[in-house]
Amino acid sequence: MKIGDLARETGVNIRLLRYYEAQGLLTSHRTSGGHRHYTADAPATVTQIRTLLAAGLPTRVIRDLMPCFIGDGPTLDACVQDHLRTQLHDLDNRITDLQHARASLGDLLHASARASRPTAPSPA
Repeated sequence: MKIGDLARETGVNIRLLRYYEAQGLLTSHRTSGGHRHYTADAPATVTQIRTLLAAGLPTRVIRDLMPCFIGDGPTLDACVQDHLRTQLHDLDNRITDLQHARASLGDLLHASARASRPTAPSPA
């Protein structure tokens, strides 16, 4: 399968497919003309990559997890559960940090809005 065919079948941009390959997530074979050629299981691999990306995992982690998929589906081998739990914990921490940052920004905005309100003239 050529890269354009893989892009059409998966709905993933050609540049992203090249990026996945550069990151070691997807493999291709080069034809004598230098064109990329993917095996029949490439669409399933792209789906697995997209599933892990949607879960917020960085490509360096995805590269380590790719061999742990069971078949062509989204199921990962049980041996990676601890790793996934660690990623989930890290994501929870980032969400907490973002919530704190959001609250601080809201406080700043509220204080700024109060300070910029014109004050009512005092009665004489």
